[in-house]
Amino acid sequence: MMIKNESPDHPTFPHVRNTGLAGQPAFAWAPVWQRTVADEPSPYCPRAVLQRQVDEAARRGLEFRAGYEMEFTVTPGHPGPAYSPHALIGLDGFVAAILHDFAENGLQIGQLHAEYGPAQLEVSLAATDPLSAADDQLLARQTVHAAAHAHGLRASFSPLPDLAGAGNGWHLHTSVRSNGKNLLAGPGEEGAAYIGGLLRDLPALTAITAPSVASAMRQRPGYYAGAYGFWGVENREAPLRYVLGSELLGEGHANVELKASDASANPYLALAVVLASAMAGIEDGVVPPEPIGEDPGTWSEAEREARGVRPLPANHAEKDEALRASPRVSGVLGEELLGAFRAVRASDAAWAAERTPEEILDAHRWRY
Repeated sequence: MMIKNESPDHPTFPHVRNTGLAGQPAFAWAPVWQRTVADEPSPYCPRAVLQRQVDEAARRGLEFRAGYEMEFTVTPGHPGPAYSPHALIGLDGFVAAILHDFAENGLQIGQLHAEYGPAQLEVSLAATDPLSAADDQLLARQTVHAAAHAHGLRASFSPLPDLAGAGNGWHLHTSVRSNGKNLLAGPGEEGAAYIGGLLRDLPALTAITAPSVASAMRQRPGYYAGAYGFWGVENREAPLRYVLGSELLGEGHANVELKASDASANPYLALAVVLASAMAGIEDGVVPPEPIGEDPGTWSEAEREARGVRPLPANHAEKDEALRASPRVSGVLGEELLGAFRAVRASDAAWAAERTPEEILDAHRWRY
């Protein structure tokens, strides 16, 4: 297999950037397109998988925007309190390095703050086109790791660094425009169908967007991880949270946040399946159920059943079954890549079956 940046021999490759890393001055970073040794497109290239969905959206007259909220924990970290600027005082040099290095590396930040969990921070990346959003997510991860190392710290993006913590999500925000109008503003019928399409495929989507054994361990009610399949308006426990536009930012700011998403996912594949499900929802005119403004985790099983709220797949077997049962999602990857993806996930599950929860979390803590 070969990897290629933009080349005169391949003028159809979309432009990709080369970034000299501010926190690692001896190195540069560039996203690439994977090619076979015969210089043909590789079926395993995740950027190509996402590019196909972006091209399909353009064919339908749709333009997607995407951005990530990245939660991570720092060791040693801040003592809290949650969301307080005081929590960052002890990490002042590290935070300053993040702000500087992100700017030098061409990454735009919406906000950076102390999060809910102990020693937890969150940085929000500005929304952009899907391919750039996936690129930015990986570059941001590298930038944070380098800044942490320079200040004698370690950053963990693991979905669940320890059993007592809240866990780290990499919440994926998306929106779609047609003729310059955000279809989620309102939303009208097409915006509602966008939400309906995501909700319809949500069990299968989580197999791609939150795929690891640690992902399943994070997926607990009351931890903002999306344990049940429903959507809500500004409901932070909902795996699909509809974020309203505002008078301050305008109606065009409206988007949908996917909380069942974390750093163990390949961002290109995660975005590709989300775009595909959203487009299918619009095409099929899927009508979502009424939004829920509460936490179904506090309801009885009978109450959840009456409202049609069911748990999302909570282990590898359930996620794999949901993925295989949804051609709309599994078909996005293609036969070869889907086979490889399922094999890797099955191998991880087999390994974890012989380990304790503590051993599993220890193995995942610094992996991402």
